[in-house]
Amino acid sequence: MQLIDLLRDAVASTPDAPAVVTEAETVSFAALLDRVERRAAQIEQDTKPGDRVAVLAENCVEYIELYYAAPFAGRILVPLNHRLHPEEWRRALTASGAVRLYVDETFASKVETDLPKLRLDAAVPQQGFTAPPRPADDIAWLIGTSGTTGHPKLAMLTDASLLAAVDATLPARPVGPSDVLLTPFPLCHVAGYNVFVLHRRTRPIVLQRTFDPVGLAHLVRDHSVTMLSLAPTMIAMLLDHPDVRDSDLTTVRALGYGASPIPGPVLRRVVERWDWDCSQGFGMTELSGNAIFLGPDEHRAAAAGDDRLLRAAGRPSPGVELRLGDRDELCIRAPQVMRSYWNDSDATAAAIDADGWLHTGDVARIDADGVVSIVDRTKDIIVSGGENVASREVEEVLHTHPAVRDAAVVGRPHERWGEQVCAVVVVREPVTVDELIAHCRSRLAGFKSPRHIELVAELPRNAAGKVLKHELRARVGNNS
Repeated sequence: MQLIDLLRDAVASTPDAPAVVTEAETVSFAALLDRVERRAAQIEQDTKPGDRVAVLAENCVEYIELYYAAPFAGRILVPLNHRLHPEEWRRALTASGAVRLYVDETFASKVETDLPKLRLDAAVPQQGFTAPPRPADDIAWLIGTSGTTGHPKLAMLTDASLLAAVDATLPARPVGPSDVLLTPFPLCHVAGYNVFVLHRRTRPIVLQRTFDPVGLAHLVRDHSVTMLSLAPTMIAMLLDHPDVRDSDLTTVRALGYGASPIPGPVLRRVVERWDWDCSQGFGMTELSGNAIFLGPDEHRAAAAGDDRLLRAAGRPSPGVELRLGDRDELCIRAPQVMRSYWNDSDATAAAIDADGWLHTGDVARIDADGVVSIVDRTKDIIVSGGENVASREVEEVLHTHPAVRDAAVVGRPHERWGEQVCAVVVVREPVTVDELIAHCRSRLAGFKSPRHIELVAELPRNAAGKVLKHELRARVGNNS
């Protein structure tokens, strides 16, 4: 089965039902298929099979067109994170070998590239085309994922791996015949696979272009939304905003979240205020979506005081195998595991062993009842506002400042953002903290730049010379 078949099946059963809803328009399944086929014809006209086609945009219907159209045309979609720095866009385009870039008006003047740029709102052919059948294990998407090196690797996701992630999700987060899902998660993230989850059940997905608590509440009210997909930081902002009215949210029955664990106080406030069915999804780009889920019953127990469940990731979905490897690293084997990293055989060999187990880089434990808990992230990834930040990438930027002798970056707990990027820096000549922050902001996306910097005489290291980051985390945490 290909992704396009999922959309065709929806058209065969409910052609006039809404498929995608935005602030600007509502598109039926039949209309979406027509737009996908015409977009695929546009892509096919001046690219070759296997070519990479990039997109830089905020959430919109045209983005979903490309979700389906690029692989339908035999090309590979490369979603660019619109929150990154223009230099990071350039590196991603170069690494992927993209031959053209689709861009919306927000970013058309901000991205510098020699590639042909096509505006998403430009005219497309009047007629689509019929592509020849292709294997479901052909690459559909290349999505960047941060690792320990701090440089993005491109995960190769296929039609089959994305649809396997859909199959893993539906038992844990059932979609009923009247459900409507709203998500403000950027479609450049792997969380966009939720589009296929809803379309598999011929139900609509409501897109918010960018997250805004009041706007989200109004979309819920206007479109009778029953399910929300949010990051914990978004949930906290929804709870805290004084202009969000509970009367606008009465149709919601379920809340799915991911990207980071939910703070206990936030979960308790959700349960006490709205009593929604909450579920957590644990996944990663290399898994084409989520593979482990913590359901509503466990969340209510956690809100009632079961701290073990509050720290848990959940149980694996059917078809997902788990084991603990060396040093209790969580390893996962499932049909949804990516094929490999793009043009990086060494990184692929380190991530996926000969028996097909994906080494997640997360230290975990598995209780007797099968509940998985993540103990620590071995990759030193900081999760801030649902975005992954590789500490080494920030450290490398700090080291480019002439006044910096040494630097280490860690996350500090933050009630709203989950974690805050913090740096501990040793300098060789006078420099202000504001200068260092400005230096980072000139080279990195805002969410990656340190919010807090401490100047110290030296960094704590062990006998082997490795920075003792647990000491630094304790230090910045105590100074919050």
